Amino acid sequence: MKVTINVLNTMSQLKKIAITLGEPAGIGPEIVLKSLLSREVTEICRPLIIGSRVVIEEAAEKMSIPFAARTHDVLNTGAIKNCDFAKGISTIEGGRECVTYIKKAAELAMLKVVDAIVTAPISKESLKMAGFTWPGHTEMLAELTGTSDYAMILCGGPLKVILATIHTALRNVPDLVTRERIVKTIILAKKACDLMDIKEPRIAVAGLNPHSGEAGIFGNEEKLEIAPAVEDVRGMGIPVSGPYPADALFHKAYKGEFDIVVCMYHDQGLIPLKMIAFDKGVNMTVGLPFVRTSPDHGTAYDIAWKGIADPSSLIEAIKLAASLGGK
Repeated sequence: MKVTINVLNTMSQLKKIAITLGEPAGIGPEIVLKSLLSREVTEICRPLIIGSRVVIEEAAEKMSIPFAARTHDVLNTGAIKNCDFAKGISTIEGGRECVTYIKKAAELAMLKVVDAIVTAPISKESLKMAGFTWPGHTEMLAELTGTSDYAMILCGGPLKVILATIHTALRNVPDLVTRERIVKTIILAKKACDLMDIKEPRIAVAGLNPHSGEAGIFGNEEKLEIAPAVEDVRGMGIPVSGPYPADALFHKAYKGEFDIVVCMYHDQGLIPLKMIAFDKGVNMTVGLPFVRTSPDHGTAYDIAWKGIADPSSLIEAIKLAASLGGK
């Protein structure tokens, strides 16, 4: 009897993490099911899988992944009712399913029913086909929660990067790199470090242009927007420095000279991070009223439903969510 009580007590202390299936036609169902086989997951949290039960059962059967519904919490939601849904391609149906799963996860997190949410990859093309205008999870969750100040953080190996601009065409970036936006992003970087228990964080800011503008020769965004923003935040007592030329900055961060790098655009931060941690990178949205993480990869339609997808990044995302959830 004592053993049973101890086990129950241990289970009740584990964080409850909502995990959405993501795009049904992609690798989301496979990696979610595979993650449930990992002791790294089952020993640190109580997963609640949010998605269509038909999709889950079809993935388990088709790819021979052990899954017993009675031993896992599953919230059956979505419109898919039979196993003939399209696989390996973007569809209207897939876009609608993704949004249904995410809305339910966000609702449960807002109600404190779960401690954090982890989102499997979705297809931006499917979202668009289904009539949604969100360019990704980050913007969708911000709107669903009424969050105005938010940012995407990527963690992998020794690197942590936070993005001032996210899903937009590169030609739009210079106009979006404003003093106000950079100030908000640096403040969010500090909040993220606090959340991750990084004491006295060393925050570095990357320049936008080659050589950080070279005193205005290659562009003046550093002089007019980025450097003034750094000074503004220093005045708030936040430890930040820059802007630095990005090509040298990431080497310094990799060597441990900085805890987090504020990047001006999506690929500036993701290219170095994915180079060193492609299989284990984690995406986290900071600024939301709850913890949200996801694997740092897409739907991988080319290998979807073939049983060969690697769940490592999702497992890392679940581990991070469990460590931070409820804070």
